[in-house]
Amino acid sequence: MSAEKQAEEASDFTRSESLLDTAQRNAAIACADQAQCDRVWSLTKDYVAAHSYTSIVRADAVEIETDVPSRSGHAVYSATRVAKGSGATITLYAQCRGMYGPDRAMGSDYDDCVKQIGPTQNGFVLFLRQHLSSQ
Repeated sequence: MSAEKQAEEASDFTRSESLLDTAQRNAAIACADQAQCDRVWSLTKDYVAAHSYTSIVRADAVEIETDVPSRSGHAVYSATRVAKGSGATITLYAQCRGMYGPDRAMGSDYDDCVKQIGPTQNGFVLFLRQHLSSQ
C-alpha cells in the first residue's frame, strides 16, 4: 500500500472516530422526573431491541444490555439510566464485534460498524422526542 493511501485511510479513520464521538455525545437525554424517566426508559428499551443485532439479555431499572454478537460486523446497543436529582440521564451505547483490532486500530469490519452505529446513536434522542410528544 502506498504512503498516500495509508495517509488517506488514517485520515478517514480519524474523521470516523470523531463522528462516532459526536454520535455518542448525542445519544444521551435528561429526563425531569420519575414519570418522564420511566416513559423514556421504556422507549429506550424498545429502541435497543429494534436496533441491536442480538436480543436483550438484561433490562432492569438502571441498565439495558444485549447479548454479544457471535459474528463480527454487527452492532449491538445497551443503555444506562443514571439518577440526577429527581430525574436521570439516559445514555445509549454501542459496540460492534470486529470494529477494532489490537491497540484500538481499525478492525476488519470498522466501516460497516460505523455505518450502523452513527445513524442509530444520532437518531436516538429524535426517536424519543417524537414518541414522547405523541403521548
